[in-house]
Amino acid sequence: MTGQDWNPDLTYAERNEHTGQRIAKVRKLRNLTQEGLAGLANVSRSLIAKVEAGSRPATPSLVGAVARACSVDPAEINGQPYRGTDERSDAVHMAIPAIRMALAYADVTPELGMSPRTLDELAAELVRFRKFQKSVAYAQLGALLPAVLEELTVQVMESGDARAWRLLNRAQRHAGSLVRRLGYNDLAQVVVERTTVSAQRAEDPHLPHLVTLGRARLLMTLGSWDVALKMIKQATSMVDQDNPVSTEVFGSLHLTAAITAARAGKSADAWEHHGTATEAIARISPRDRRDSYDLQANPGNAAIHGCAVAVELGDCDQAIRLDRGVDMSGRDLNDERRSHHEIDMARAHLWANDNDKALRRMINAERMAPQMVRFHPSARETVRQLVRVHRRIPEPLRALQGRMAV
Repeated sequence: MTGQDWNPDLTYAERNEHTGQRIAKVRKLRNLTQEGLAGLANVSRSLIAKVEAGSRPATPSLVGAVARACSVDPAEINGQPYRGTDERSDAVHMAIPAIRMALAYADVTPELGMSPRTLDELAAELVRFRKFQKSVAYAQLGALLPAVLEELTVQVMESGDARAWRLLNRAQRHAGSLVRRLGYNDLAQVVVERTTVSAQRAEDPHLPHLVTLGRARLLMTLGSWDVALKMIKQATSMVDQDNPVSTEVFGSLHLTAAITAARAGKSADAWEHHGTATEAIARISPRDRRDSYDLQANPGNAAIHGCAVAVELGDCDQAIRLDRGVDMSGRDLNDERRSHHEIDMARAHLWANDNDKALRRMINAERMAPQMVRFHPSARETVRQLVRVHRRIPEPLRALQGRMAV
């Protein structure tokens, strides 16, 4: 069993389905015609037909719209979680049950069998987590997260110390980012609720806004764009931009709103949010950037988001034009952001029928962050489409297809 998504609960045929086939299956379960689904999802019937046939890749906005129309989790349509074919390739998923258990301790102290590490030791461990997050080392992060979540839960239950709550909130946000990217949206919702509690007790005025950011990103994934935008609007109205850190939070909220609005097809709103974010971020002096919350509120990331807005709006020409002005040589951008941009540009070049450039951008993305590419739905859709459009598959593409197991 090689070259395919693997899940022990799926049949061989299900493992070999592409996203369009899963959309067709969900549509038929809801007793909908292609025209009926198109109406509910507010897209054209021809788009549904092309995606179901596998001749067009399914975009995140389409997946979200179909998921909402059919009352299913977008992860089901994407075929997530993408399981490995052996212990090594499936390692990142092995941490999920332990993370789920660690998050279940809401009002009960975990039984560790030993004393938890000190807050200084746990803070040092979270510094390691930040490095794993930046380098997109999902498996390494997942292996260490459960113990730190449990130990910090003991610390907050026994001491109630605000610093312990802040550290727990940071660990929870790492967990939320990981599980959402792997497609465990139900668990991501649990994380949002846990971060709500820890933020209230952490004595940090920015953390409630970061909870809103996490909730909005999850809602964006789920296709609840209007709700996400409403929440962000409320949050930004409460952020006092009286210091660089607050401005970073403000700018990051608007960047997320820009992508959310783009997925909702609200072009004017998307560019307005992007412009507001770009202006706010430009006001932060380079010497004052702290990135205390790993928000990547810097000009490079704002430029990358501009390309992403264009891609989500389906304007590949605009995305390619904006890409010419993106400088990814700066140290402010981590591997995750660089790789995500390469995936977006691969999508744009694919739509522009420049398959060679699309492949080069996908190879760049994998070189920067192989685990991210392996688990990213848009990356997998792009590679599948590149395979489809080539009469004779180039060896670099064949090798990439094998490494990604698509």
